[in-house]
Amino acid sequence: MNIKKNKKFIIVIAILVAMIFGTFLISLNMGSLSISPGDVIKTLIGQGSKAHEIAIFKLRLPRIVIGILVGTALAVAGTILQGVTKNDLADSGILGINSGAALFVVIYIFLMNGNVYDGVSNLTIFTMPIVALSGALFGAFLIYILAWKNGINSSRLLLVGIGINIAFTSILTIFQLRFTTQEFNRVMAWTNGSIWGTNWNYVIAVLPFILVITLLAMYKSRYLDALNLGDEVATGLGVEVEKERVKLIILAVVLAGVATSVAGSIGFLGLVAPHIARKLVGPKHKKLIPTAALVGSTILLVADTIARNIIAPRELSVGIVVAIIGVPYFIYLMLTD
Repeated sequence: MNIKKNKKFIIVIAILVAMIFGTFLISLNMGSLSISPGDVIKTLIGQGSKAHEIAIFKLRLPRIVIGILVGTALAVAGTILQGVTKNDLADSGILGINSGAALFVVIYIFLMNGNVYDGVSNLTIFTMPIVALSGALFGAFLIYILAWKNGINSSRLLLVGIGINIAFTSILTIFQLRFTTQEFNRVMAWTNGSIWGTNWNYVIAVLPFILVITLLAMYKSRYLDALNLGDEVATGLGVEVEKERVKLIILAVVLAGVATSVAGSIGFLGLVAPHIARKLVGPKHKKLIPTAALVGSTILLVADTIARNIIAPRELSVGIVVAIIGVPYFIYLMLTD
């Protein structure tokens, strides 16, 4: 039985990796400058034209890598939050963690007079993940404190999170209205979820956070399995329930905050990806976490490819495309919960 399950897991992973690779090649090919598959391969091996090299290496490739990293981060964060709360509707976007990160980043942009988006200083690129992380942690702290009542109840946590999300979004809108028209449009596109304009500096800024925290989450997967059995059973198995719950929430918050710093507030990805992964490989988090990461990356890459090309040369926010997928699924979960 275990051999069959492991074989199924390997097949699922292989299919998801193949889908990511296929989307990767299509994404490199499509855009305002269409590049044939042959020219893509030539450019990747250093034999392409100067225009193709700029389009692929400076514009499309870092954007694809960011898409993979952000998709991984949000999917793993959602998986952790659903495991910790034992609630299928838990997601960093719904709980207000993403909006907390976005609020702090928008305040930071406001204080910097919009220079973050003008490329004036690379320092801002590396400080934005820290700013977003601070906002995400602040949001998570508020939610945890307000939801605490002789322990954490998943329904209360969700309701408090939704309230905090609305509050943060309202405050964020107030700050947006203080921007000039040009700054407002840029920030609006970013808060709706966008990986437009990313470069290799963004990759360098967020890669260490996402890689290390994802590996830590996989290491902690056994605690998520124990928590799913209930607090009493987990305690009987020797798990320090509240201590491990806080640690796991912090991991999810870091992932969500860092992802938000470079891609804005992309909702529903952390909700949908774990559910799809759960249907593919089952509830054991050792397999669920890497599968959800690949599912999240696939969804975000496909969504970004659609967002870049559906109304080309203009772009949709990738968050809007993800929401088109996520909202119906969210409604489905609400009706079947």
